[in-house]
Amino acid sequence: MKERLQKLISAAGIASRRSAETMITEGRVTVNGETATLGMSADPGTDEILVDGQPITIARKRRYIVLNKPRGYVTTMKDERGRPTVAELTQDAGGRLYPVGRLDMDSEGLVILTDDGAAANALMHPKHEVDKVYSVFVQGSDIKAALRQLQQMDSLEGESIRPPKVMLIELKGTGAEIQITIHEGKNRQIRRMCKAVGLNVSRLIRIAEGPVLLGELPAGKWRNMTKDEITYLRELA
Repeated sequence: MKERLQKLISAAGIASRRSAETMITEGRVTVNGETATLGMSADPGTDEILVDGQPITIARKRRYIVLNKPRGYVTTMKDERGRPTVAELTQDAGGRLYPVGRLDMDSEGLVILTDDGAAANALMHPKHEVDKVYSVFVQGSDIKAALRQLQQMDSLEGESIRPPKVMLIELKGTGAEIQITIHEGKNRQIRRMCKAVGLNVSRLIRIAEGPVLLGELPAGKWRNMTKDEITYLRELA
């Protein structure tokens, strides 16, 4: 059955659909020896589809895992600066898995890795409004006032954002643990939002993405996703 090339490339675990479109426009994809064009479809059962000269393979069984990323690791498979990566923590997970989205080096917690490009792309797409939940430890001179500002925040450095859901978990003097839920996941968004209202973040842990929970998974360890979690991802895609 014929499908769009970007979908097939994503299904092969090579790249997200958006990145696959870029590959096609750059002339890196061929179908039966001819350079592909954006919008072209192909049948992986009968057509020869090459990316950078290598045939794509549609895996029959996808892998989905959850990692508890410790602080000090970057959420990439390879780092040009030689910093520790999540690849080192998941090398025994089998196959080539890729992190879905990013979690900055100073943050920790839940990272989903998979070879299912379509599911990864769907999870990151803003239209699905997947809740990303964080436990955040902060310091500030007037934490309650800062949290009120945070709940009403609809722009960040001139860019529109959805106001976050904010819950106070524990308050101790000038320090507190709070829970923040966002959808966008912009670069260092939680830290930038807190800074904007006068809060200093000392620790940031992602504890959930949609129904996928970090739970009691030890730092630096990974687990296979449950059947229900995998179903959720596939339904998004």
